[in-house]
Amino acid sequence: MTTHQPTPQPTPLPSPGRILEIASGYWATGLLAVATQNSLFTHIHHGLTTPADLAHKTGMAPRGLQTLLDGLLGLGLLTTDNGTTYHNTPETDLYLVEGKPTDISGFAQLKLAEMDKLTDRLDIFTTGQPPAGPMVEIADNPHWEKVVTAIAGLSVTAAHTAAEALDIPGRDNLAILDVGGGSGIFSSVWLRLNPTAHTTQLDWEPINNIAQRLLTQHDLADRFTPLNGDFHTTPLPPHTYDIALYSHIAHQESPHNNTHTFTKLRHTLKPHGTLVICDYILDNHRTGPTFPLLFASEMLLKSNTGNTWTRHDYTTWLTQAGYTTITYHPTNTPATLILAQ
Repeated sequence: MTTHQPTPQPTPLPSPGRILEIASGYWATGLLAVATQNSLFTHIHHGLTTPADLAHKTGMAPRGLQTLLDGLLGLGLLTTDNGTTYHNTPETDLYLVEGKPTDISGFAQLKLAEMDKLTDRLDIFTTGQPPAGPMVEIADNPHWEKVVTAIAGLSVTAAHTAAEALDIPGRDNLAILDVGGGSGIFSSVWLRLNPTAHTTQLDWEPINNIAQRLLTQHDLADRFTPLNGDFHTTPLPPHTYDIALYSHIAHQESPHNNTHTFTKLRHTLKPHGTLVICDYILDNHRTGPTFPLLFASEMLLKSNTGNTWTRHDYTTWLTQAGYTTITYHPTNTPATLILAQ
């Protein structure tokens, strides 16, 4: 009796699909930017869900509108009922609907505006330095008016996560220092949750002016004090604040500067006060998460010494600065919170 061995099946070859998607990634930026420029997600949120209605509302040609919807569907930013009606996903409904505090539509448009400059700047990987000076280290830079307002909504979720961890609503007369606070979005969230709290924001004057304007719009400016200056050199009073916030600043700073600032902030905190750090933080082997890995290129392009740092880096710096209790908290965003005392 002859036994026949089964014919081995060839190992499937890997697909080039993901490489094609990455190489064509400029279309993802373009599709998202055009959709936000035309308030597409906002219109869908308010009930305009058919291609005909959306084309009429936006003034886009039906062919162009349908192609845009197809692309957004492919990116997972919309869902559809058999191609007849379209709906926002939970993430686009939260982050791309105009008027919501979490809206980051401006961020997509900001990135589109940077695309035409990118091809002339890719030698940063060879030189290791930004091509025209560090954008994040200049006070009077028109870049701030655009980027500060565009990214404000990114921090809303993190601010609420931190508020819960710190029991912001349940504490009386909190004195909060926000270092490099940008739009003042943490102040906006925390001051609404606690009517007796007061925030001082240490930042450059042009940026503090943006924050003052935004908090005035929410009737919170009476409990917000701008402190104009460079946080590296501006003196801070000892034992004054219950909370010091350092949000999305560490990634543009060197290890030495971060350690120095953490030490400085420990001295301005009251006994048992808390330093709150919010940033894109990598695991100790620099294998993830994905967005912090990608964001390192942003810091290579726009800072002299910035990077996305690991948990080990932060723990080392904080320990050297004198903190003894250090905890990490996820935020359901690409950012991680650190609480240190």
